[in-house]
Amino acid sequence: MKSLIRIRMSLNDAHYGGKLVDGAKILELFGDVATELLIKNDGDEGLFRAYDNIEFLVPVYAGDYIEAKGEIVECGDTSRKMIFEASKIITLRPEINDTAADFLDKPITVCKASGTCVVPKVKQRKK
Repeated sequence: MKSLIRIRMSLNDAHYGGKLVDGAKILELFGDVATELLIKNDGDEGLFRAYDNIEFLVPVYAGDYIEAKGEIVECGDTSRKMIFEASKIITLRPEINDTAADFLDKPITVCKASGTCVVPKVKQRKK
């Protein structure tokens, strides 16, 4: 089972100098993807238990469009093992002019992660 969301990083998401977006924003997107996956799979939002791996690979800036996708790769009785990937698909080009942007021919992976979510048996409505 897979899910995908796309969002533009805004100036409100920029946390550091140079309009750099905090990595926690990408993890927030992964949390939203995980919630969607759990609703599709179990009919319940469940709880994110833990990440077991997070790799921040490329900086993200205000104005970038990010696709966050995830997939359930293993299901236990209550646990759901997931993998996530976030990619930059549009980036601003301020060196050209203040409104220039490029849709990237090849998305740039900005973050990868894996983690586990839990849906208590009494809340599982599907299967």
